[in-house]
Amino acid sequence: MCLVCLCDDEETELGRQQAPGSCPYCGGKVQMLDVERKWMFCFIPLCFKIKRKYLCSSCDRRLVLYH
Repeated sequence: MCLVCLCDDEETELGRQQAPGSCPYCGGKVQMLDVERKWMFCFIPLCFKIKRKYLCSSCDRRLVLYH
């Protein structure tokens, strides 16, 4: 008998807005991206998170916010 378990990581974009400030690498505009992330194991949801990411619209780098 063969048992197959499926693990899935699904990421969905909820919204995108312009953030204040500029990119330290190229000086381009910064965008805030709200992302919903789901981790599933054998079709059972294990974790559900909503995160905010910051991206540069010119060079497409992911920016990290230190505070």
